[in-house]
Amino acid sequence: MTTKDMIKITINLTVIYLVGGLLIAFVYAKTAPIMFIKAKEEKEAALKTMMPAADKIEKMGDWSPHHKHAEYYTAKKGDEDLGFIVEGFGKGYSSYINVLASVDKNFNVQKISILHHAETPGLGDEIEKEYFLKRFEGKSVDNLVVIKGDTQDKVEAISGATISSRAVTEDGVRNGVKMLMEKLSGGAKEGQGEEQQHGSH
Repeated sequence: MTTKDMIKITINLTVIYLVGGLLIAFVYAKTAPIMFIKAKEEKEAALKTMMPAADKIEKMGDWSPHHKHAEYYTAKKGDEDLGFIVEGFGKGYSSYINVLASVDKNFNVQKISILHHAETPGLGDEIEKEYFLKRFEGKSVDNLVVIKGDTQDKVEAISGATISSRAVTEDGVRNGVKMLMEKLSGGAKEGQGEEQQHGSH
């Protein structure tokens, strides 16, 4: 192969890479705002389902679990505060799990919803199933603890997906409820420094 051929191949490859890069940048520039709007719409739709009796959900502030942007809200019916909604993130087995949790005025969980995750299909993705989400109803912050096996007052882990279960329960929901209690009722910062437990997936 001559030097001339090498130069020709190099120029051709450079042009291909440049064109490819420009195409990727163009596609991203077009789709990124759409993805952002879609994510915003999905969150707004999820918020409405978290406290169905509310006629108004107002943002109260921001916080940063795992250095990720999250928000918390008050839910009202007329002038009456019904409770609060907090967005959180839990470090799962293969992704950060984005959760929403609604609590009443006593900070007992009413409902939780999974906004986004990339956990293992057939194992960790069970966190989205109704049977798991229902395990949170009525739980206080002290009961937001994962137990392997049967439990009445705590949250039973999904079989084979303990890490994902803990990520939602203790890292996502429990830390979110603790933050709400500290911000809104001047609660003590107990347990803030405690290490997350880790289980096998």
